[in-house]
Amino acid sequence: MAKGEALRIHIESLRSAIPELKGVLLASNEGLPIAHSLSNGAEPNRVAAMAAAASQLGRRVSDSISAGTLGEISIQGEEGALFVYSAGSKAILAVLSPQGGNAGLIHLEARAAAKDISDLF
Repeated sequence: MAKGEALRIHIESLRSAIPELKGVLLASNEGLPIAHSLSNGAEPNRVAAMAAAASQLGRRVSDSISAGTLGEISIQGEEGALFVYSAGSKAILAVLSPQGGNAGLIHLEARAAAKDISDLF
Protein backbone atom coordinates (compact mmCIF):
# COMPACT_ATOMS: atom_id res chain seq x y z
CA MET A 1 0.00 0.00 0.00
CA ALA A 2 1.30 3.47 -0.87
CA LYS A 3 2.13 5.83 1.95
CA GLY A 4 -0.50 8.36 0.84
CA GLU A 5 -3.21 5.72 0.90
CA ALA A 6 -2.11 4.54 4.36
CA LEU A 7 -2.26 8.12 5.67
CA ARG A 8 -5.74 8.59 4.23
CA ILE A 9 -6.89 5.36 5.91
CA HIS A 10 -5.60 6.53 9.32
CA ILE A 11 -7.38 9.87 8.96
CA GLU A 12 -10.65 8.28 7.87
CA SER A 13 -10.42 5.71 10.68
CA LEU A 14 -10.09 8.51 13.22
CA ARG A 15 -13.10 10.30 11.70
CA SER A 16 -15.11 7.06 11.81
CA ALA A 17 -14.19 6.39 15.44
CA ILE A 18 -15.36 9.87 16.49
CA PRO A 19 -18.09 11.02 14.06
CA GLU A 20 -18.72 14.39 15.76
CA LEU A 21 -15.25 15.69 14.83
CA LYS A 22 -15.17 18.78 12.64
CA GLY A 23 -12.03 17.58 10.94
CA VAL A 24 -8.70 15.79 10.98
CA LEU A 25 -5.58 17.04 9.25
CA LEU A 26 -2.03 15.80 8.90
CA ALA A 27 0.55 18.51 8.24
CA SER A 28 4.27 18.87 7.96
CA ASN A 29 6.08 20.61 10.81
CA GLU A 30 6.44 23.56 8.42
CA GLY A 31 2.66 23.95 8.23
CA LEU A 32 1.91 22.38 4.85
CA PRO A 33 -1.10 20.06 4.60
CA ILE A 34 -0.28 16.43 3.74
CA ALA A 35 -3.73 14.81 4.05
CA HIS A 36 -7.01 15.91 5.54
CA SER A 37 -10.69 15.30 6.09
CA LEU A 38 -12.36 18.57 7.02
CA SER A 39 -16.15 18.88 7.15
CA ASN A 40 -16.62 22.33 8.61
CA GLY A 41 -15.51 24.33 5.57
CA ALA A 42 -12.10 24.99 7.10
CA GLU A 43 -9.28 25.76 4.70
CA PRO A 44 -6.62 23.00 4.91
CA ASN A 45 -3.71 25.41 4.35
CA ARG A 46 -4.89 27.65 7.15
CA VAL A 47 -5.55 24.81 9.61
CA ALA A 48 -2.13 23.29 8.81
CA ALA A 49 -0.37 26.61 9.39
CA MET A 50 -2.18 27.22 12.69
CA ALA A 51 -1.52 23.68 13.92
CA ALA A 52 2.17 24.02 13.05
CA ALA A 53 2.36 27.36 14.87
CA ALA A 54 0.74 25.82 17.97
CA SER A 55 3.13 22.88 17.76
CA GLN A 56 6.17 25.15 17.50
CA LEU A 57 5.02 27.16 20.51
CA GLY A 58 4.41 23.93 22.43
CA ARG A 59 7.91 22.70 21.58
CA ARG A 60 9.45 25.96 22.80
CA VAL A 61 7.53 25.82 26.07
CA SER A 62 8.37 22.15 26.53
CA ASP A 63 12.05 22.88 25.96
CA SER A 64 11.98 25.89 28.29
CA ILE A 65 10.57 23.93 31.20
CA SER A 66 12.68 20.84 30.46
CA ALA A 67 9.58 18.70 29.89
CA GLY A 68 11.12 16.64 27.09
CA THR A 69 9.76 16.07 23.61
CA LEU A 70 6.35 17.58 22.89
CA GLY A 71 3.59 15.00 22.73
CA GLU A 72 0.46 17.09 22.31
CA ILE A 73 -1.14 20.45 22.83
CA SER A 74 -4.79 21.51 23.02
CA ILE A 75 -6.55 24.81 22.50
CA GLN A 76 -10.09 25.28 23.82
CA GLY A 77 -12.40 27.93 22.42
CA GLU A 78 -16.01 28.85 23.11
CA GLU A 79 -17.27 26.81 20.16
CA GLY A 80 -14.73 24.03 19.83
CA ALA A 81 -11.22 22.78 20.34
CA LEU A 82 -8.05 22.04 18.41
CA PHE A 83 -5.89 19.13 19.52
CA VAL A 84 -2.42 18.89 18.00
CA TYR A 85 -0.34 15.71 18.33
CA SER A 86 3.24 15.08 17.34
CA ALA A 87 3.32 12.44 14.60
CA GLY A 88 7.05 11.79 14.62
CA SER A 89 9.76 14.26 13.82
CA LYS A 90 8.28 15.33 10.49
CA ALA A 91 4.53 15.73 10.96
CA ILE A 92 1.70 16.80 13.21
CA LEU A 93 -1.85 15.54 13.50
CA ALA A 94 -4.55 18.17 14.09
CA VAL A 95 -8.02 17.23 15.32
CA LEU A 96 -10.87 19.76 15.35
CA SER A 97 -13.63 19.05 17.84
CA PRO A 98 -16.94 20.77 18.54
CA GLN A 99 -17.53 22.25 21.98
CA GLY A 100 -18.33 19.47 24.40
CA GLY A 101 -16.52 16.82 22.38
CA ASN A 102 -15.28 13.82 24.34
CA ALA A 103 -11.65 14.84 24.99
CA GLY A 104 -10.80 11.48 26.56
CA LEU A 105 -11.94 9.57 23.48
CA ILE A 106 -10.24 12.06 21.19
CA HIS A 107 -6.94 11.63 23.05
CA LEU A 108 -7.25 7.85 23.07
CA GLU A 109 -7.92 7.56 19.33
CA ALA A 110 -5.70 10.43 18.14
CA ARG A 111 -2.66 9.36 20.15
CA ALA A 112 -2.86 5.90 18.58
CA ALA A 113 -3.32 7.41 15.11
CA ALA A 114 -0.37 9.79 15.61
CA LYS A 115 1.86 6.87 16.62
CA ASP A 116 0.77 4.81 13.62
CA ILE A 117 1.37 7.77 11.31
CA SER A 118 4.77 8.36 12.93
CA ASP A 119 5.70 4.77 12.12
CA LEU A 120 4.96 5.44 8.43
CA PHE A 121 7.58 8.21 8.35
